[in-house]
Amino acid sequence: MPGLPAFCLRPRDVRRGAVLTLAFLAAVGAGACTGSWDHPGPGRSEGPAALVAGTEPPAAGAAPGAPPGPREPAHREAGTADRDAVARAAAEAVAEGKSAKSAAQEVVSRSGDRWGAVYDQGEYEAFADDLDGRWTGVGLWAGRLRDGRIEIDRVQPDSPAARAGMRAGDRLLSIDGQVVTGLRVAEVVALLRGEAGTPVVLKVTRGGADLTQTVRREQLRSEPVTVRELPGGITVIKVASFTRGSGDRVRSAVRAAPPGGGVMLDLRGNTGGLVTEAVTAASAFLDGGLVATYDVRGAQRALYAAPGGDTARPLVALIDGGTMSAAELVTGALQDRGRAVAVGTRTFGKGSVQMPTELPDGSVAELTVGTYRTPAGRSLDGAGITPDLAAADRVEERARTVLGGIGVGP
Repeated sequence: MPGLPAFCLRPRDVRRGAVLTLAFLAAVGAGACTGSWDHPGPGRSEGPAALVAGTEPPAAGAAPGAPPGPREPAHREAGTADRDAVARAAAEAVAEGKSAKSAAQEVVSRSGDRWGAVYDQGEYEAFADDLDGRWTGVGLWAGRLRDGRIEIDRVQPDSPAARAGMRAGDRLLSIDGQVVTGLRVAEVVALLRGEAGTPVVLKVTRGGADLTQTVRREQLRSEPVTVRELPGGITVIKVASFTRGSGDRVRSAVRAAPPGGGVMLDLRGNTGGLVTEAVTAASAFLDGGLVATYDVRGAQRALYAAPGGDTARPLVALIDGGTMSAAELVTGALQDRGRAVAVGTRTFGKGSVQMPTELPDGSVAELTVGTYRTPAGRSLDGAGITPDLAAADRVEERARTVLGGIGVGP
């Protein structure tokens, strides 16, 4: 698994409720995946991307850093963009002195590819540090509403935005004087990011009053995996995203858990991550065997767990509508393999694979080429994962009841 390129969800206008949702940018280099992200709540971050949707070795003879193969599509499914048509439109636009990105995006939009999108070099490179959980910004999570307004959904504790008094629910009006209403979230993120120490002026409205604050960007860091203990020897492992190293952290947390105790694997709000990290995390609870299958333009692939995981410890997976992509892959594997009881609400349902195509002007088109399936053959795309025990609230309490039913806890 190490060293495989990752295909990610990509920023794309997908509505769910009142929030315009996005997904992620794929990286071109082996094992790397960068991007902007959004999801159906709590919103979209300027910070680490929720990344992921597949893995595929590069085409034979591909140069380092080139988009992964295969080079020629075996077929094209409905609702996907034709890579050749996109590349041809971009090349023609460049020859005429027009925008390759705009021409390519028009083809993608007409194709009905729900997750397809096109990004310029700046947008594509803006999130280069995300896989390590580090970025430079002010610490805002925001989403775009149906009317184009940008609303702050969450503020990272002890961040420049938090110290400036920014709050969830504030409407973001402008950044350094540029009005943000109507902008794509990726464009808002690009305005928030910059070099550490540089100032940025944020104008928000709250309760009818406009507020303006000048803050300085900082190097920020997120913790993708956190661990806490509950009474009765229950360990809660919260995985916020599958960024680099998160899989090993899950394995370490399982090994350090009290003997005989149960585990709650909390994947609520987890918008994805590197497939390799998701498989490593699943391997913490499996002794080899199938994790998922997927296809890339008709060619079938399989992902397998590493041997030696803890197969005896009672396990509950906590899920909700914000559980996406790689997090759904993990949930589906543990559920189908009879390893975990899933508690919560239906997951988002993002199970398609995108691949990057570099265009003549350096922009990148992300196009859907295939789908994922769980070990039992269930498609992740569209339907999502149905929990074994539905619970919209008091989820941990319900999970503790489940663990208690199998002899864990007070």
